[in-house]
Amino acid sequence: MLKQLTGETVKVHGSGRTDRGVHARGQVAHFNLSKKWVCGYLLKGMNALLPGDIRVIRASRAKPDFHARRRAVKKEYRYFIWNAGVMDPCRRCYATHVRQPLDVKAMQAAAQLLVGRHDFAAFTANPHVEVESTTREIFHLTVTRKGPLIVIRAASDGFLYKMVRSLTGLLLRVGGGSVSLDEVREILASKERTARVPTAPAQGLFLWQVWY
Repeated sequence: MLKQLTGETVKVHGSGRTDRGVHARGQVAHFNLSKKWVCGYLLKGMNALLPGDIRVIRASRAKPDFHARRRAVKKEYRYFIWNAGVMDPCRRCYATHVRQPLDVKAMQAAAQLLVGRHDFAAFTANPHVEVESTTREIFHLTVTRKGPLIVIRAASDGFLYKMVRSLTGLLLRVGGGSVSLDEVREILASKERTARVPTAPAQGLFLWQVWY
């Protein structure tokens, strides 16, 4: 798309990758061009060539040392759950449907146990892939409900592979009554991924905002 627009072969760097089926409301990306362009023209041109479900909201000139991924200091994801007997068809692509009643207070208590700086090895979906560290700091992890809609908000200095979906999977089990708060503490301390930490479906997850 950018080559068609600018005539240059361009490498785009995103703030982070999202799994197939995951949405991004606040994705940030950067690329370098050899020629100077008016940002407004680039914005219009990119949106004219992109498919209808992708839009560039804002384009601006960045500092030479800016990097969309390496300069990020905080990211927030939000996970949407429709907790009712019947799924709202308007939300079917953007929320996970859970029919059984969920105990939001129990989910909130479990979420607070996960806030702070911990080794989240038990919440990565690729435990055999070497990473520099599995320690991350969760700044906030909240669970709120308005009618049938439950929203989980997770903000951190960085997330492991499928970490938010894994945290959500565990919170759903707590809400359903199959995992206790003591087990949440045990799972976090174990640093080992087990079947007690399922990966929640992709379609409920949004990359919400990135800070620099």
